[in-house]
Amino acid sequence: MITREQREQLEHGYLSAYAAFSDTATRMGDADADPFRTAFQRDRDRIIHTKAFRRLMHKTQVFVAPEGDHYRTRLTHTLEVSQISRSIARALALNEDLTEAIALAHDLGHTPFGHIGEDALSHSLACYRGLSPAAHPELFKHNEQSLRVVDVLERDGQGLNLTNEVRDGILCHTGKKRARTLEGRIVATADRIAYVNHDIDDALRAGMIIEQDLPLSTHTVLGCSHSDRITTLVEDMIATSDGTGDILLSGRVWDAMMELRGFLFDNVYRRMDFREEEPKAFALVNALFDHYIERLEEVPREFREIAQGRPEVAVCDFVASMTDRYATETYKSLFIPANWHIR
Repeated sequence: MITREQREQLEHGYLSAYAAFSDTATRMGDADADPFRTAFQRDRDRIIHTKAFRRLMHKTQVFVAPEGDHYRTRLTHTLEVSQISRSIARALALNEDLTEAIALAHDLGHTPFGHIGEDALSHSLACYRGLSPAAHPELFKHNEQSLRVVDVLERDGQGLNLTNEVRDGILCHTGKKRARTLEGRIVATADRIAYVNHDIDDALRAGMIIEQDLPLSTHTVLGCSHSDRITTLVEDMIATSDGTGDILLSGRVWDAMMELRGFLFDNVYRRMDFREEEPKAFALVNALFDHYIERLEEVPREFREIAQGRPEVAVCDFVASMTDRYATETYKSLFIPANWHIR
């Protein structure tokens, strides 16, 4: 049997001096120590058992309403980020449990229909507040909503009382602000490694591109297959970061990854045939927001109570929590006459 105290002592024996240690973790609220699990292990377990985590399996990653069983969802993306992050943390002797907890929670605040839903809620919020949507394109940010999910929305408004190290990693997994811990910085880069590579894989499966379409320079640097590219990126991050007190990719490998990202924007994300469903999803989310902002009594009571008199917050929390399927069915029930037979 290994107790929590023994596990915490073991961390000081095998983790790097740059690691975040469980026995120095802090929380916003008081919590009794677990007899066997460290603070970060406990956070990971709390995250896995949330409703928000379960909903990720029915939320879009990139492809809106894809036909086929093998396209990524927000949940499979999250698991891939977790796997990549843990591999890097283990090799660098950083705290794998902290890395895993951040990775599993980083996208809990994502809306239905991926980033298009996020854009739609930003647009709706701007209009509600009398602002120009074009001048305020990011009023709703999924990283901030992910933190809100774990802080206040889960457990009927009580939140999960996660450690501040995990909370910081969730908030800083995207955007300009870097996480305080190296474990959080790993997740931020692993997120990009995961989505660049699995979006290529999904685009190949959809027939939108073929492997030979990818820039030759990226083949030369990263490799010519999904597995080779991820292996190169992970191994480069480990080698480049080792002993530096930071999480880094070499310039050559970073540039190749960003070239692939640019290729995806030009040849996948911005393609009209790829985006033909996006205006529908955008309009659907806007319509749900407008409906509930005018009929706040239809928003579940727990969201209204948590929002504390801010109707737009209650509506955003409710709509953002919806899965693609639930949002679609709700739209149908609200706006499509029941006697219409839609096929």
